[in-house]
Amino acid sequence: MEEKINELSAEISRAKNNFLTGENYYVQHLLGAHRISEGNYCFRVWAPEAKAVFLVGDFNDWENTLSMNLDAEAGIWEIITDQPKEGDLYKFNVRQSNGREIMKIDPFAIRFEKRPGDAAVLYTIPEKKWRDGLWRGRSKRTNALKRPMSVYEVHASSWKHHEDGTPYSFGDLTKELVPYLAEMGYTHVEFLPLMEHPLGRSWGYQLIGYFALSSYYGTPEEFQEFVEACHLNNIGVFVDWVPGHFCINDDTLPYYDGTAQFEYSDPDRAKNVRWGSINFDLGKPQVQSFLISSALFWIELYHIDGIRVDAVSSMLYRDYDDGPWTPNHEGGNRNFEGYYFLQKLNSVIKLAHPNVLMIAEESSSETQITGMTETGALGFDYKWNMGWMNDVLRFYEMDPIFRKDHFNLVTFSFMYMMQENYILPLSHDEVVHGKKSLMHKMWGDRYKQFSQLRNLYTYFMTHPGKKLLFMGSEWGQFLEWKFDESLEWIDLNDSLNNRMQQFTAALNDFYKNQPALWELENTYDTIEIIDADNTSESVLSYLRQGKRKKDFLIVVLNMTPVERKDFHIGVPYPGTYKEIWNTEMEEFGGTWTKHNEDCESEPSAFKNYEQLIRTTIPAFGAVIFKPESIVLKRKNK
Repeated sequence: MEEKINELSAEISRAKNNFLTGENYYVQHLLGAHRISEGNYCFRVWAPEAKAVFLVGDFNDWENTLSMNLDAEAGIWEIITDQPKEGDLYKFNVRQSNGREIMKIDPFAIRFEKRPGDAAVLYTIPEKKWRDGLWRGRSKRTNALKRPMSVYEVHASSWKHHEDGTPYSFGDLTKELVPYLAEMGYTHVEFLPLMEHPLGRSWGYQLIGYFALSSYYGTPEEFQEFVEACHLNNIGVFVDWVPGHFCINDDTLPYYDGTAQFEYSDPDRAKNVRWGSINFDLGKPQVQSFLISSALFWIELYHIDGIRVDAVSSMLYRDYDDGPWTPNHEGGNRNFEGYYFLQKLNSVIKLAHPNVLMIAEESSSETQITGMTETGALGFDYKWNMGWMNDVLRFYEMDPIFRKDHFNLVTFSFMYMMQENYILPLSHDEVVHGKKSLMHKMWGDRYKQFSQLRNLYTYFMTHPGKKLLFMGSEWGQFLEWKFDESLEWIDLNDSLNNRMQQFTAALNDFYKNQPALWELENTYDTIEIIDADNTSESVLSYLRQGKRKKDFLIVVLNMTPVERKDFHIGVPYPGTYKEIWNTEMEEFGGTWTKHNEDCESEPSAFKNYEQLIRTTIPAFGAVIFKPESIVLKRKNK
């Protein structure tokens, strides 16, 4: 017995030492609340400069009757007690360094009471017997770069509401969202942050509980069941995560022990003016242990397939915020603490889970985001292509008469598309705060708006890069997204909305079934520009290539309301080309009842090609041709 006690003591000592050096990546097993025997719980909290800490809760009427003991070397307070019971609420009453007494949350709590309360719940998650081994094994054997990825971005509490106005829990989402994802042909779903947050208006980006599923969304067990159901339907699950900044609420993480504990000691660096939050000190070892442990916790407890790291630019650059800033020791704006933390984060996660995807929401071009850390990159698998998104939406909002003068907005991305591994995001950020929904952004009357939305989505799906579309955009919801209301599902009673939804589902299936759109996606072999200079007619054409020479697609996008008859398109080989996609088909909400006839190539020069085909391109239409019978003999000019 004594030997076991000594072993446990040594293990706890190692865990504390590793926490202090930033090398404890499972620190939730050390800190927080843990049942150690029948009826006995151990509570530990890191508050090195506190003068005293008391465990308070339902079990002692929130009075200072349970004083915690300090391990001064580790800065960790602890107590073992049999007073609390499963389901009780608790906090730590911290007597801070300046003598002020304040009840603080448990930073390692795995469950909180429903907001507006923020006390932790004493809660034990039962061990789950997972049934997704086939999915996880397949993920380990496949290369995500060479597979299709069409992501449906979801805010969990506003996808759908019950008739009484209450949002769906993950129990409800398992029954309805999972079949919807499968029906719509999505390969992945991505959630805005699911961790505990006190203000719904923050959409989850102002966190307090980095180890807790928000009680607003249901129980941890329900979310596990949701992920398993996704995997059983061949759908991956991503979750947004916010390691750069945290909620400013006084009773949560800020100045926990009265000093700059989780945040930078420099007030200018600690305060995030733009978002009204507090920045983590990413160079502090204990903070690194805290954040990396959080990421691994979500990956391992919930079998998450990927994490989208929010606001990476704010962690990389000292001058990213709107407030005052000071240069680094080299006189520049690089935040070295953030840079090296992100490299460490990705290295640790990739070592433990090579198949888990790390995704950066990052808006600058000064730092290599994707690629190996050994080359100076941050080690992410993917980066959101914010430049593509901004340019393209600006173009589609424009009156077509001016598009010829701004055609570079839809072609510029071809110049840098291989600099990173990109995800093309048509995300939640673009359909709020007066920016209008994607459908509402489109120029013209309602019919023209839907025509252009189909054109945009075809360009989106055929441009190199993985895909992400925010919920409601798949059927062209007209109203902006509202975080506290359900999507406008009533829209689907309208024929155009209904056919738009069918179009998006068909486009997802088309994308998955055409290897030319993803097999060689991270190489220049994947694309060949046919004509990006036809600004006068505003028609863009390019070729997407698969591994097999005969496996390619000819994509033609007409960005104007003028039908182009007898339109010439350069093709690489002589033979027959069949139209396999036309956005103006009647089934999608257009007016065409049949496809263009098959095209026989002509031995006539067109830019770099010695062969061309002639066809009709619908007004605001996007068409795609595939070789039906060709001769693989090519001689470009």
